[in-house]
Amino acid sequence: MPESAAILEVTGLRKSFGTLEVLRGIDLTVRAQELVFVIGPSGSGKSTLLRCCNRLEEPNEGSIRVDGVELLDPKTDINAMRQRIGMVFQSFNLYPHMTVLANVTLALRKALGKGREEARAIGAAALARVDLADKSSAYPAQLSGGQQQRVAIARAMALEPKIMLFDEPTSALDPELVGSVLSVMRELRHDGMTMVVVSHEMRFARDAADRVVFMDAGQIVEQGPPDRIFGAPQHARTQSFLADFAA
Repeated sequence: MPESAAILEVTGLRKSFGTLEVLRGIDLTVRAQELVFVIGPSGSGKSTLLRCCNRLEEPNEGSIRVDGVELLDPKTDINAMRQRIGMVFQSFNLYPHMTVLANVTLALRKALGKGREEARAIGAAALARVDLADKSSAYPAQLSGGQQQRVAIARAMALEPKIMLFDEPTSALDPELVGSVLSVMRELRHDGMTMVVVSHEMRFARDAADRVVFMDAGQIVEQGPPDRIFGAPQHARTQSFLADFAA
């Protein structure tokens, strides 16, 4: 696939909860192998945008195309499409009664119909990529929060998605555990994974993102390369938000 190909195309996206309009006409394109960081104040619609991108939330208006497929078309098999869209939440959502490897291989077997041995081989490879090959037989309660989040990333990676969506992946972690998760995300970027990340890890955004998108009040206010967004933001709202994060 050419590097310029669009993996995610969001057009005119609107979402309301009752009378509260949370997304007010979002247009966003994410290209293959691009790492796009979405920042903004709490309540700006960042997480709702991500959740709409795999229809965990149903938009009121607009279009969402992933790998050329319109997610909002009634004929689209959304469960099949979700296998192309990896999602990592701030809560790890691991099954406590299952081993790490069983957590990673469950979707491979149930959703993709892989045999036990093939699923185990894919799951073991995914765990090795997040530096947890030695924890395959452990249970979630035996792991740190950072390790559990890396298992959640391995579980998403095992399905070989076209794009990974990260919703505040480090916000539930103790500060000393954040680095291990960000390191895995850096490796994914190095390997060419297309990613959209909602996070308050501004240093990581500045260092690793290809593009930073600033949202406020349900709209994209400004976007551009991290050097410009962090170094010379154009919009007054972006300037005031980033003033708190100045180095």
